[in-house]
Amino acid sequence: MKKVNMIMLVLVAFAINTTAVFAQSEAKKTKIIEDSKIAKMEFVKSDALMANLFDSAAGYVIFPNVGKGGLGVGAAAGNGVVYEGGSMVGMAKLSQLSIGFQAGGQAYREVIFFESQAQLDRFKESRFEFSAQASAVAATEGASANVKYTDGVMVFTMQKGGLMYEASVGGQKFNYNKM
Repeated sequence: MKKVNMIMLVLVAFAINTTAVFAQSEAKKTKIIEDSKIAKMEFVKSDALMANLFDSAAGYVIFPNVGKGGLGVGAAAGNGVVYEGGSMVGMAKLSQLSIGFQAGGQAYREVIFFESQAQLDRFKESRFEFSAQASAVAATEGASANVKYTDGVMVFTMQKGGLMYEASVGGQKFNYNKM
């Protein structure tokens, strides 16, 4: 019974805290944009070679604050900013559902680089999602030196806080809203 209550509490908390991208207030958008600029600086600070990825990618999306939690069933959500050719072109929402052994909560940043315009366009059409097999690389010094695009995308994450034990299966889904 306690486990069911905890799962419901986690899911309700995520539902309350994850309003749709389309209904974001200007203040919230401004905060997400500012946070994405800080996140970009932190990614480059953790691995100076990532500056080349930001400059050479067809586009990228930065999710500066992703919250993740679970107990058996887990969820994650975050809002981000989409850039094309270095210019901001829209907002995005990340949502994730997972099932398996997991307990705890964490906060992290995520950046997805798009190798080609076709991959970026697919993302902008909200037809983009990661399967359970997709993997992200932890952003640490030199991490980007040996990473290659997989299916036209490259993903990096950076832990911000929390502790989560996890052996689960899930996937990420994204929604895009142009500016």
